[in-house]
Amino acid sequence: MTNQPESLSFAHVTDWVFDLDNTLYPHHSNLFSQIDVKMTDYVADLLKLSRTDARQMQKQFYKDYGTTLKGLMDRYEIDPDDFLQKVHDIDYSWLVPDPSLATAIRQLPGRKFIFTNGNRAHAERAARQLGVLDEFDDIFDIVAAELLPKPAQETYDRFLALHKIDAASSVMFEDLARNLIVPKALGMTTVLIVPNNFEPTFSEIWERDPGHTDHVDYVTDNLASFLSAILPGQTALNVPA
Repeated sequence: MTNQPESLSFAHVTDWVFDLDNTLYPHHSNLFSQIDVKMTDYVADLLKLSRTDARQMQKQFYKDYGTTLKGLMDRYEIDPDDFLQKVHDIDYSWLVPDPSLATAIRQLPGRKFIFTNGNRAHAERAARQLGVLDEFDDIFDIVAAELLPKPAQETYDRFLALHKIDAASSVMFEDLARNLIVPKALGMTTVLIVPNNFEPTFSEIWERDPGHTDHVDYVTDNLASFLSAILPGQTALNVPA
């Protein structure tokens, strides 16, 4: 992706909110592909389906409910703790530590949060492997969200209320544009993280949100560079959406 230089002020921001999967760590790491395979296996084992049929059902749950977990809970009353433990039993060594990202986050003025549809243990392991865990004030996970995933309005409201965040003084970074609809409506600045150079990755067509880009303020394919560039006195390299 070719970023266009544009002056950008984030001086109003006091709270920085980051999604985890394919946002804090890049799409090309393919870490989420391990989770995706585990979810397909879980559906196949639970419903005694072929992997092909299980994957199709898994993706339908994602479309209809926001997460596979929510669909399985509503339709089959599964134990969410069992699901979360099994699908996050993955190899985190796939993630390459990112000192430049850690430095950029550390230098941001204000509080920093991870806001994920995964669970806290997964977020902690991934952030620790990246070398950024210590830079965050807290992690708001699917359990804190009472198992109601983004993009549900109630989940954003719960997150903001818990941490006493003024939406107008905050920014949210996400890899799914549909998860930025509510933040934008609440008054948050929104930044969409896209794959490097928009090259095809593990993300599939069903994961992309071309109809939701009106809710995106800025787009970047390099989170560390974007954050470094918006520090006071710097010029941001970004694409206004």
